Amino acid sequence: MKGNGYKAIIYDCDGVMFDSFEANLAFYDRIMALMGRPTLDRRDGEQMRILHTYANREVLHYFFPDEALFDEAVRAAAAIDYRELVPYMRMEEGFRETLELLTPGYGLAVCTNRSSSMDLVLESFDLARYFGCVMTANKVANPKPSPEPLLRVLDHYGIPPAEALFVGDSDVDRQSAQAAGVPFVAYKADLPSFARIDRHGEILDLLRLPTPQPI
Repeated sequence: MKGNGYKAIIYDCDGVMFDSFEANLAFYDRIMALMGRPTLDRRDGEQMRILHTYANREVLHYFFPDEALFDEAVRAAAAIDYRELVPYMRMEEGFRETLELLTPGYGLAVCTNRSSSMDLVLESFDLARYFGCVMTANKVANPKPSPEPLLRVLDHYGIPPAEALFVGDSDVDRQSAQAAGVPFVAYKADLPSFARIDRHGEILDLLRLPTPQPI
């Protein structure tokens, strides 16, 4: 058993692994254009929160509550080539370096409300090799804030909740972790949590690993 007894580190994607605000906004703006709607207002905090934290179908239900329009929006979303949006994404500083240090001793996983784009994103940034489990919204019946995605990751690694950490940046992440019984690490967010980190390398302190010295 490593460090404090943790065996797996689970990461949310958007806002944790990547600054993907511009990519998410561009994705939904393209849907709005296909639906004949005006572009979204980035100053609308509630809209920005929803499109950044909830699963695609839930976001589309929010913008298109009418069932017929919702179905049309789902088709519009499916027509978008996400490869065109990957360049809008920026990997968080120190993330790859932290994964390199964690890989020898810990199971690593992604738990995200993204649906079909996650594999493409991981491959585009050469990150797929680090993660033994990638849990997305289209692999579960109930995405976050349900505990189901995290519980599926725990099942994959065959560990109890106390032997994992979930690094997230939203209250949706916090709720999912709380419901699953997994200690929650808030990333650049003022949320109730087991711990808060502002840089990825700080997870090493939580695990009692040596921190790499600057070159």
